[in-house]
Amino acid sequence: MPINQQDLDDVALTQDEYQLIIKRLGREPTIVELGIFGSLWSEHCGYQHSKPLLSIFPTTGDRVVTKVGEENAGAVDIGDGQAIVMKMESHNHPSAIEPYEGAATGVGGIVRDIFTMGARPIALLNSLRFGPLSDPRNRYLFNGVVAGIAGYGNCLGIPDVGGEIYFSDMYSGNPLVNAMCVGLLETSKLVSAQAGGAGNLLMLVGADTGRDGLHGASGLASRTFEDDRELRPTVQVGNPFLEKLLIEACLELKDTDWIVGMQDCGAAGLTSACVESVSKSGGGLEIDVAKVPRRADGMTPYEVMLSESQERMVVIVKKGNEDKVKTVFDHYDLRSDIIGHVTDDGIARIIDDGEVVAEAPIKYLTDPPLYRLDGVKPEWLDELQQFDFNSIADVRREDAGAVLLKLLAAPNIASKACVYRQYDHQVQVNTVVPPGSDAAVLRIKGTRKGIALTTDGNGRYCYLDPFAGGKIVVAEAARNLACSGAKPLALTDCLNFGNPEKPEVYWQFEQSIRGMTKACEVLGVPVISGNVSFYNETRGEAVYPTPTVGMLGLIDDIDKRCTISFKSEGDVVLLLGQGQASLAGSEYLEIMQGEVAGVPSIDIELEKRVQQCLLSATGEGLLKSAHDCSDGGLAVALAESCIAGGIGFEGELPIIDRLDTSLFGEGQSRAVVSVGSTDLSRFEQIATEQEASILKLGFTKGSSFVILEIIDLPVEELADAWQHGLEKAMG
Repeated sequence: MPINQQDLDDVALTQDEYQLIIKRLGREPTIVELGIFGSLWSEHCGYQHSKPLLSIFPTTGDRVVTKVGEENAGAVDIGDGQAIVMKMESHNHPSAIEPYEGAATGVGGIVRDIFTMGARPIALLNSLRFGPLSDPRNRYLFNGVVAGIAGYGNCLGIPDVGGEIYFSDMYSGNPLVNAMCVGLLETSKLVSAQAGGAGNLLMLVGADTGRDGLHGASGLASRTFEDDRELRPTVQVGNPFLEKLLIEACLELKDTDWIVGMQDCGAAGLTSACVESVSKSGGGLEIDVAKVPRRADGMTPYEVMLSESQERMVVIVKKGNEDKVKTVFDHYDLRSDIIGHVTDDGIARIIDDGEVVAEAPIKYLTDPPLYRLDGVKPEWLDELQQFDFNSIADVRREDAGAVLLKLLAAPNIASKACVYRQYDHQVQVNTVVPPGSDAAVLRIKGTRKGIALTTDGNGRYCYLDPFAGGKIVVAEAARNLACSGAKPLALTDCLNFGNPEKPEVYWQFEQSIRGMTKACEVLGVPVISGNVSFYNETRGEAVYPTPTVGMLGLIDDIDKRCTISFKSEGDVVLLLGQGQASLAGSEYLEIMQGEVAGVPSIDIELEKRVQQCLLSATGEGLLKSAHDCSDGGLAVALAESCIAGGIGFEGELPIIDRLDTSLFGEGQSRAVVSVGSTDLSRFEQIATEQEASILKLGFTKGSSFVILEIIDLPVEELADAWQHGLEKAMG
């Protein structure tokens, strides 16, 4: 069958890439080969525009167990022979088309990445972004995504313990849905994604194969899309009950010596699952698509190899053990079929009932052309960065209370309880600090240890200065963990950007990565896994450059965890760090002035000292509370600690230059902490040792929030604004 332009468009291959395929093969590819090349060379699988830059991330460390890119997820040693496995991935485009199924299958896919490594999934987190809820379409996307996450995760019995949700015009029509899963395993029982030597068998397990998800990797996730393009067939449909059976069966198999490895059939389906596993072992493969069970009549080999039907796994079975492995899957009522085997010739050979329909060297399939572009700073950025803050009126003292209430009710700051109460965050009974604090905390049963987890990102900061924004996203995630008493160990990321073929977008991407790298190096936090999501554009308009981070921290003694809530009256409230506050990119500037402008900044060395001070103080049990000072500034951070504890505050804030900057500016490297009066001197000593300044703000007191001569409001009124702001925005 001759290849035409529509065939190339379907798999997002350019004419130059097609000519390269012909050169490598020495002939025209078959239609099946074209589909395989297109999927494996896609941005989603081949990382054509991102791999050259991702290589600058620090990826190793004393506790890192895996090598980035060689396994389904990253693993970190937490002691006692145990490791945490984690990864974050995007399902942005599917969720923009079918929000419920797009989000649900995003959860299903990231969970499979964890248990294929032999780890039991113990926690889910997410990072979500939508357009303003005043728009009916955005409300539809928001409600559908949240319901999809809840519907799938709750059925699996995995607690959804944390995350973040932001709203901006820049995400209208193109929501960001980043899903994270965390698993626990015995380090010695980690299962590889490799296929081993010749003769090992390829067993397909789980759901039958249908036509859903065709061109998901090469088309939907690797190019921009428009409203008038019919893309619903590319969105998969999930079955969480089937996935639950897969989890239990696969975890049972990890305790045997019958298998070599496991791989999720995710993006590009059988193609990526089989080819990538075999590639890591240096072998080849032969698959007979006639042996693949199907749920649709008349499916072609092309459709079978590229289908992204959910809840399917490829298990690499040691020859001679297939009957024993099948018995395990039979016990869980799961279908399992031998569809091929590993060879030693380095060729991917696909046959259809005896007829060869594809035959290509694996080294060509897994070696896509990489593009290292010259990014260009956008011309419009200088004007935003040079914004004159003196051109806007400062907030009046008599209006400061009303502004605080408005900020607390703003969707980006308001409580997300109406979302996370739809998730089961207590199942498995490990959740010690539930959603709503700076980080979630889970116990590790049988030990004194706990882990803390958070997701963070700020598209506005990266829009205004992607280098500074990249540093800030890593620093804030680590600060949230430090405020919880956890030492940051490692991160996973999801990098959400527009079309990388545009020089301005590529510049944003490169600068963000360089900023993240700088922060990771200073703070000692390696990147152990992640995902890149490009082409997040609708009608030519890109989303904010939005790198999101999921970070893991370790608490040696879980009884020494810390939360954001003020605990008792009479405690001293202090500002630790005193990083320079600014209105640049702040929530206040956008809500009250309608502007997104300025240059955000961070002193990453100061950040390191502040975090070490937090860790030392929580380790000694000195802090009653600790809360990252971020969105909404110092006044909002204080108010949130009051709301969480049901206790008031009375004190003074340093007014430097402008009142609005002092109250609502969003300087980095700052935390609001409270200590008992008898522990104050020791805390001051630690801060001095770490060269981290502290400023006494006031005391916990009564039932009102009082900033002398500026704000005097009942905590109950603050709580009402904060607790119901998101619900009111949804109407």
